[in-house]
Amino acid sequence: IGHDLLSKLGLRIKEFRPSKVAIISNDTVFPLYKDAVLASLKEHGITPQVFLMPDGEEHKGLEWANNIYGALLAARFDRSSLIIALGGGVAGDLTGFVAATYMRGIRFIQVPTTLLSQVDSSVGGKTGVNHPLGKNMIGAVYQPSLVLIDVDTLKTLPKREFAAGMAEVIKYGVIADSKLFDYLKNKREDILSLGDSIIHLVKRSCEIKADVVSKDERETGLRAILNFGHTIGHAIETATGYKRYLHGEAIAIGMHYAAELAVNKGIFDKGLAVQVKALIESYNLPVDLPSGVQTSDIINAVKVDKKAKAGNVIFILPESIGSVRIADDVDEGLIREVLEA
Repeated sequence: IGHDLLSKLGLRIKEFRPSKVAIISNDTVFPLYKDAVLASLKEHGITPQVFLMPDGEEHKGLEWANNIYGALLAARFDRSSLIIALGGGVAGDLTGFVAATYMRGIRFIQVPTTLLSQVDSSVGGKTGVNHPLGKNMIGAVYQPSLVLIDVDTLKTLPKREFAAGMAEVIKYGVIADSKLFDYLKNKREDILSLGDSIIHLVKRSCEIKADVVSKDERETGLRAILNFGHTIGHAIETATGYKRYLHGEAIAIGMHYAAELAVNKGIFDKGLAVQVKALIESYNLPVDLPSGVQTSDIINAVKVDKKAKAGNVIFILPESIGSVRIADDVDEGLIREVLEA
């Protein structure tokens, strides 16, 4: 994690001694970093294959995974080859899934270029693609060989994308670190202007996620706390066809409603829920259910969620700032009541 790390990418890749190298990116991101990345690889005698996909969550499906399998096979990539995910969460999730399944697994590197992917999706090994019936329903847990985070890439990030990434950082504060929560309140101006606070924020987020994942890689228990805000958040993405909200925006709404559910269940102080909502809004994120989406659509999507067990929906509910519980006793009536309040 640091500044000007794209220029070091070639050196790091050379250490893996790959037979072939591919970069998987999209047609929005690649032109921004093409010169820096290709120059770094060329310096170390590496000429990569480049496979570009369209930008957007709606392309994170089996069709594009299959396109990439075909391109890798045509280029004769083998088990000693290496692929690089250059971009945000969509590129990272899809590339990781392809790496996990191509020839039963080849090495891959994450080079996340959005705040969301730097603090969340590039770390922890979750890979996958979406299905029309649900987000990330097809996937594998498969760890990258390296995650290289160049915070300078955030300078080209649209403000809306930056805000979406902040949703996951706020999540870490609520689930595991009250000091980080306060830091986000106190350093807001410096963070929004991409000051020195950014490195601390990315580093602390990765530390929290790595700590949780190392204790429960396959999400049999503790890792589920990373899903705070995701139960309703994923349902909103599904109900809106992945086109209306960025992932972080949907999670922001989900966190607000998870906090309200916790208040209604009597385990979270109303004043703290107000603080969570205020912090989310202070980073230009939405908190309310989108207009035109029916409560029943959200509840139906929640029931299909892959985190549901034996028909019970799993929610991560805050007990205080920095501590959450895994709850499988949230009934449909309460969800409906909170969504419609």
